[in-house]
Amino acid sequence: MNLAALETSFDLVAPHGDELVDRFYTDLFAAAPAVIPMFANTDMVRQRQMLLSALVLLRRSVRNLEAIVPALRQMGARHVAYGARSAHYPIVGAVLIGAMADVAGEAWTPEYTQAWSEAFELVAQTMIEGAAEVRIAAAA
Repeated sequence: MNLAALETSFDLVAPHGDELVDRFYTDLFAAAPAVIPMFANTDMVRQRQMLLSALVLLRRSVRNLEAIVPALRQMGARHVAYGARSAHYPIVGAVLIGAMADVAGEAWTPEYTQAWSEAFELVAQTMIEGAAEVRIAAAA
């Protein structure tokens, strides 16, 4: 994983955090309208803040991802109650990376897209593992 590209690209979009999360949710709802009901009773101002906080946590932890594995598993477990499914993660990742690229404009490079694709794959897999643990426990 290209840690320098992750750090540089995040630092590029971080000053535009509000624009990033607004674009992300707009694009997510357009790309996957089936997820809209999952947000029906959600305080979207708070939701946007939580997404931005999660991205900041990832940025701060990029050189020690093992440290955030428990938090990612817990996040995945919580998302089960919201109706999140494994199939949603690739869509979320693609939309998030697209929103980052849009916000960064011409400064965004294919190297950044590749780095974030790899990072998001790891994040998604860890969250999916956390979700699976909850589902297994519920089935027992």
